[in-house]
Amino acid sequence: MTLKQLEAFYWAATCSSFAIAANRLNISVSSLSKRIVELEGALGTELFNRSSRNAAVTPAAQHLLPHARDLLTHAGRFLDMAKSSSTIEGRCRFGVGELTGLTWLPSMMAAMQAEHPNLLMEPTVSVGMKIEMALANAELDFALIAGPSTRPGISSHIIGTAEFTWVSRKVLTSGRDVSAIGLEDLPSLPLVSLPASAGTVRILDDWLADHGVTPERSIICENWGAVAGLIHHGLGLGFLPRAWAEALIAKGALVALDSFPALRPLQYTFQWRRDDTRPLIEQARSLAIKTLNFSAPAGLV
Repeated sequence: MTLKQLEAFYWAATCSSFAIAANRLNISVSSLSKRIVELEGALGTELFNRSSRNAAVTPAAQHLLPHARDLLTHAGRFLDMAKSSSTIEGRCRFGVGELTGLTWLPSMMAAMQAEHPNLLMEPTVSVGMKIEMALANAELDFALIAGPSTRPGISSHIIGTAEFTWVSRKVLTSGRDVSAIGLEDLPSLPLVSLPASAGTVRILDDWLADHGVTPERSIICENWGAVAGLIHHGLGLGFLPRAWAEALIAKGALVALDSFPALRPLQYTFQWRRDDTRPLIEQARSLAIKTLNFSAPAGLV
């Protein structure tokens, strides 16, 4: 029995497919299967039921899985102690929301690379729902998204908040002057926002429910650049990250909708799989807390 065989078993059992497990280990699916077969031979028991289309873990594998995880964790710590350097090596796949990608992701990656120069970082930028699903499927090591997660297999740690400001062009393309509008006018105005899979929709839905208003027309955009662009051109009103809003207001491009009640801050979390105890997770979480800054330049304003 070898550590490579244990790794193959652990990741195959915890990932949603053999292909994802093989990708995590940087090996082919055939190599992954070979290591699992070798481990089954050494143990004298089957670990996967291969009679169905997707191989499922056997009761014996379910019993052995926590022990395999502990062995791999201790082996990792042993190797860390044996090395003269405390740096982490290998590949790190992680996911972030678009707002993080547009603001403090470069700072976080630069800090991580400075401390761990041999760590290959591979970020994925998407809406929070997709990132969280990829994390649950073990396609990612951790995630930096609006949270917390409600999935039982994912742990969430609050690392900060993002604040937003209601804004609009002073005169919309429809000719409507927004300088004197109030909350009661919202149903008659186009509202520009991100899709339901984005974390910001949580605070928008709460805000609409709290104030008993429903927009009759919404313009849904897949990214912040499009949201900012449509609002900037007067096609609708909406909210932007506070730093962006303040910059555009200072330029005279937008006006703040001060008559609208403020949105609550949106919590951002560091999320990881509950059974993942590798040093990488704590290192990444610590650096995320240090570098989080939603007022960082975004290049859009």
